[in-house]
Amino acid sequence: MAALIRFALSNFTLTLLLAGFISAGIALALKPKPLAQGAVSEALLAHFLLFSIGVSYFYNFVVHVFFAETAARFIGWANSPFQYEVGFASLGFALVGLLAFRRDASLRLAALLGPTAFLWGAAGGHIVQMVTEHNFAPGNAGVIFWSDIVLPLIGWALFAAAYRRNQPLSAIDTALT
Repeated sequence: MAALIRFALSNFTLTLLLAGFISAGIALALKPKPLAQGAVSEALLAHFLLFSIGVSYFYNFVVHVFFAETAARFIGWANSPFQYEVGFASLGFALVGLLAFRRDASLRLAALLGPTAFLWGAAGGHIVQMVTEHNFAPGNAGVIFWSDIVLPLIGWALFAAAYRRNQPLSAIDTALT
């Protein structure tokens, strides 16, 4: 049991992605049937934002700010003041993700844009570390690395699915302008 808990916490991005999907499934199961058109994509997006952005980045904030030495060791780096900057940036992403859970397209767009830039930038940094420093620590080359690439793709796919069905194109255009 301890190994499972350690795996879940060390691979929190995967854990919280699965938690979001499970939560969306429960929310959909509790809704009256038949489900409205777009209910599934809306639920998946909302719960992705809640768990994979809101909760995940809050967890990242806590780990980088209050357990900075442990986080640095997990990534394969020395601790530095940069840990706290990452932590507080994560807190900002968390707050936007939590707000976007039940909001409109424009806030959801914002909740995806910042983390996408951060995660893809982090993935690039992990690649550099793997190539130049041979850093294959779990926090640099494991599930975290792959989720840095894949989570934004999932988020954008869910966003496209939710707003293709649930809102007229003008709502998306308004969110983008």
